[in-house]
Amino acid sequence: MSAPSGTNESPRSAYVHVPFCTHRCGYCNFTVIAGRDDLTGAYLEALETELEQLRQPYEVDTLFLGGGTPTHLSPQELERLLTLTTKWFPLAAGAELSVEANPIDIVPEKVDVLQSGGVNRVSLGVQSFRSDKLKLLERDHDRRQVEAAAELLLPRIPNLSFDLIFAAPGETLTQWEEDLRSAIALGTTHISTYGLTFEKGTTFWNRLHHDQLHEVDEELQREMYLAAIDYLTAAGFEHYEVSNFARRGYESRHNMQYWLGKRYFAAGPGASRHVGMIRETNHRSTTAYIRRMQQGTSPVAEHEELTSQMKATELLVFGLRMLAGVHIPTFKKDTGMTPWELCGTKIDQFMELGLLNHSYERLRLTREGLLLADTICVELL
Repeated sequence: MSAPSGTNESPRSAYVHVPFCTHRCGYCNFTVIAGRDDLTGAYLEALETELEQLRQPYEVDTLFLGGGTPTHLSPQELERLLTLTTKWFPLAAGAELSVEANPIDIVPEKVDVLQSGGVNRVSLGVQSFRSDKLKLLERDHDRRQVEAAAELLLPRIPNLSFDLIFAAPGETLTQWEEDLRSAIALGTTHISTYGLTFEKGTTFWNRLHHDQLHEVDEELQREMYLAAIDYLTAAGFEHYEVSNFARRGYESRHNMQYWLGKRYFAAGPGASRHVGMIRETNHRSTTAYIRRMQQGTSPVAEHEELTSQMKATELLVFGLRMLAGVHIPTFKKDTGMTPWELCGTKIDQFMELGLLNHSYERLRLTREGLLLADTICVELL
């Protein structure tokens, strides 16, 4: 990982990828390695080697340890990870340090390590509270373990986020609403909701195409998404991004940096960074990543230099994912052009279809547009 070319360009956020999991869930297409705990020591050494390429520490306002499952590491390894990452990315005053976690990993000893290591936000991979849905999704926890994890975390790290999946095969709207009720009742401050997708290369994709699994029909998926918006906002959560809801002041500050088009450091297998006008992605294979760091070669698999137009388009697309939308005068100041100058007639076409709204100098997705956010973003890109 190369250092920024100038101090004025230094990102204020960093992401570190920890690829280890007990098991790869059937729907997962992330950079994950399961059943290879023998590699955790070599991974931490490789990560240290990559971070040393920075040559100096860079203070950050947000640091996110994602995965995989960072909390799958032993308490000693987790402590080493936190020490290493905060050495090279020291936290500014009031910074957010997030860690992704699995409910079965949340035991008192690891909560001690997280809190003493400066972690002030935990993102818990809950996905559901129903045993049959969890079994279908190949998760290794149950409702009782989610409740126990929340009971351990909330007194120590009250900024607790839950990930929930909807539209699992066979799921009803009533069952999805029960998952939402259960999450709210446990006192979480942030909820991310994701419709189940069948990604090529996953076992779920293969099962779908062998008629072993069936997608929830589109109309029910639509109802589930809208139900989440209505249910969570009625419960006092702000819908601030297409898939994300938060109590006031508990938005994911790290993810906000992505959506606002800010630059960020990243390290670890499969990690993508954006420094200056360069975007790079490391090798997804954990073993290849470790081998390259041991050999003193670059971990980078993809390297791209962005043009001003590419960066402007990304800024527009990510900005539209925010419920606040894109402030047009600010966008023009930052990019030198308006969304219309950038995307031609596509903006007007989406407005005519009722998917975008232009008012008070902001361009926003409508409620109908939120349902087609991914499609709209692809079209604009």
